[in-house]
Amino acid sequence: MNESASTGGGLRERKRAATRAAITAVARSLTSERGLSGYTVEDVCEQAGISRRTFFNYFPTKEDAILGHVDDELPEDVFDEFLRGGQGSPQGEISASLLQELLQLSLSMSERMSSSEEETRQLIGVIKKEPQLMLKIIGATEEREAHFAQLLAKREGLPASHPVVRMAVVVMGNIARHTSLAYFSEGNARTYRDLLLENFEAARFLLSQPYSRPVSPAHTEAPSAEGQP
Repeated sequence: MNESASTGGGLRERKRAATRAAITAVARSLTSERGLSGYTVEDVCEQAGISRRTFFNYFPTKEDAILGHVDDELPEDVFDEFLRGGQGSPQGEISASLLQELLQLSLSMSERMSSSEEETRQLIGVIKKEPQLMLKIIGATEEREAHFAQLLAKREGLPASHPVVRMAVVVMGNIARHTSLAYFSEGNARTYRDLLLENFEAARFLLSQPYSRPVSPAHTEAPSAEGQP
């Protein structure tokens, strides 16, 4: 591929991303003003300056337009760097740098998200107004977590069902959700990075504490009958 073709491809994708973002901005604004049932796809098209056909080329429903395009939030070059971090580890063994690079991946993704703080706050306001949108968000979250599980499994040379892979997805996903809730809460003045690091370090401290594995009740001896009435 020559340089002009490569540049052209990048320009086309940037234009597509800009169109998607414009549709999402209009859909969120109209939902905030009128509620989900208070406007039509045609109203979105008119304000975004696009045709109905163009709208459906990008989003299947108004709800999808409000939430935005998942791919716009997935920085593939950051994921590629994360994958390269596991190349020096023996096949099937958890790499020694995994925890550190999970943290770096989370920080890098937060810095590369396409939504601005204002746009995200607007989305939170829309969801409060139309709680049924949470079902769509749950579906999008499950897609992202499945994507992350496959990525992590590929890096470590393990199946996606491996307990460490599954727990990494659960722990990192919940750290991200808890951080977002705190960051966008009323009156918060701290940065997302500071909150993420605080939550990550708290989780690491908790899980690094020593513990003894409880004995299964099935392996405990039955109490002696001696001395019983």
